[in-house]
Amino acid sequence: MISTAKIFEVNKANFEKEVIRNKISVVVEFGASWCGPCHIIAPIIDELAVEYDGIIKFCKLDTDENAEIKEKYGISDLPAILLFNNGSVADIILGTKPKSEMKLKIDNLLNS
Repeated sequence: MISTAKIFEVNKANFEKEVIRNKISVVVEFGASWCGPCHIIAPIIDELAVEYDGIIKFCKLDTDENAEIKEKYGISDLPAILLFNNGSVADIILGTKPKSEMKLKIDNLLNS
């Protein structure tokens, strides 16, 4: 499947604008290039970004280059997917999870 949705790269310069002050819910994958499980969930994130295009914003954050954001949210294991609603963390998905479980958490976020 070819992704047609945009997954935004966030960092310390744009995190506040793209995630915290965003008017819609945001899913942020905290990962790193060396993280094997991050590569495993990447296609799932791409599929979800297409399915929820225009409803939820999807972002990726490189924890090696943005350690201060990683520390702020207490991320110690990768991948960690934080679901933001109104600028606050509404839910967390840790590790590799099946797409169905990720969709359930995203749907719960939308219905909250």
